[in-house]
Amino acid sequence: MASTPSFLNRITRSRLWRSFFRHGWPDNPLDRSLAMTSNIFFHLHPVKISRKSLRWSYSFGLGMISAILFGVLVWTGVLLMFYYIPSIERAHPTMKEIQFSVPLGQFTRNMHRWAAHGMVLAVVLHMARVFFTGAYKPPREFNWVVGVILLLFTLGASFTGYLLPWDQLSFWAITVGTNIAGYAPGIGTTARQILLGGTEVGQNTLIRFYTLHIALLPVLITLLVSVHIWRVRKDGGLAASDGDQGDGGQV
Repeated sequence: MASTPSFLNRITRSRLWRSFFRHGWPDNPLDRSLAMTSNIFFHLHPVKISRKSLRWSYSFGLGMISAILFGVLVWTGVLLMFYYIPSIERAHPTMKEIQFSVPLGQFTRNMHRWAAHGMVLAVVLHMARVFFTGAYKPPREFNWVVGVILLLFTLGASFTGYLLPWDQLSFWAITVGTNIAGYAPGIGTTARQILLGGTEVGQNTLIRFYTLHIALLPVLITLLVSVHIWRVRKDGGLAASDGDQGDGGQV
């Protein structure tokens, strides 16, 4: 029994534990202040940020724009789900019904479509900004990997949503896209069969793309965005690049 406190001490003093819990139990004014200022729910912005990062020209707010567009996509997507039927016989007629019969249906669909295009563009520009400002350097390399995965999920969400109108444009675009995926070394044939649910674009493909588009990919994006924002707080993601630390200090 005497070894139990020692075991707990080893856990609480480990690097993994301290990466999650930066401060001890807040039983004094200093620790209470640190617990407040380091908690993302109590204090959204970091305690210190570089003066350079306060300039609009440094980040262009691309991360926030991407998050806002994702929120628009979730909201408009839920509205469209009330009317859309993922069936090869009903998918296209229900899209026409949304456009011409549902109040504000055309407006909602256009918002969803243009927000999807805008999110892809904003995420790509955000990644480019992070790269060219050196914000991917240690200790932020883990968050850079999370951002790359988020970019891939964003492209995947856009790709899976392209089939849902079930018109000639979407049908042949997905046919070409899955054929290209089939040429991937080693896993190409398997990946194509998993996406299509068979040998050609059909009902199984539509159901799989619909499930990926409305359930799996949005949940994964939401989880990774939460991790991404948390790591921004932990790693000082709003700090300027290493070569610019002398330009204006921190506030």
